[in-house]
Amino acid sequence: MATAEDVLRRFGPEKATVVDVARALGVSHAAVYRHVKTKAELRDLVVQRWVDETMPPLRAVVARPGPAPKRLRQLFDTLISIKRRRAAADPQLFSAYRLLSAGAQSIVAAHVDELVQLGAAIINSGVEEGTFRQVDPVAASRAVLFATFPFHHPAHATEWTNPKLDSVYDDIWRLLMEGLSVEKNFPVAKRKTRSNR
Repeated sequence: MATAEDVLRRFGPEKATVVDVARALGVSHAAVYRHVKTKAELRDLVVQRWVDETMPPLRAVVARPGPAPKRLRQLFDTLISIKRRRAAADPQLFSAYRLLSAGAQSIVAAHVDELVQLGAAIINSGVEEGTFRQVDPVAASRAVLFATFPFHHPAHATEWTNPKLDSVYDDIWRLLMEGLSVEKNFPVAKRKTRSNR
């Protein structure tokens, strides 16, 4: 998988082939085809690897104790940080991932479903602790996820360098939390920007 990522980084997802991966590994393409049947399968494996690397820190946020509103914000801050860090650290591979994920619909759908479930678990705990009003946790989580797409969805990566983006995120988050919160004046922590990290 590491070699496949390197090949995608060098040639791009349109030109990279299983033969290129075999050549980079120093083996015959038949040896690679014993593990990966098609180019599409290879692409799906790369996308799945990216998804698998994204999820552990997010699951950890859900598992930790603390008030639900704070953990929900931490969940999305972490998701945003992971995506932005990857885009900045390896732009060629991130660009390849963006293109590949468009063709890996079942993997992406499962990824989105898990993100919704993670958010729903926190929202449900907020309902139980009395910080969030009575809502359908899954529907509310899906709404929060989709409302925050510009800040973490790879399709918006070119916008992430906008210096005003964190302020917009804070404003949207405030509206979302006012809708969920049982309190009228809900305190909203600002996202840590590069200048105050």
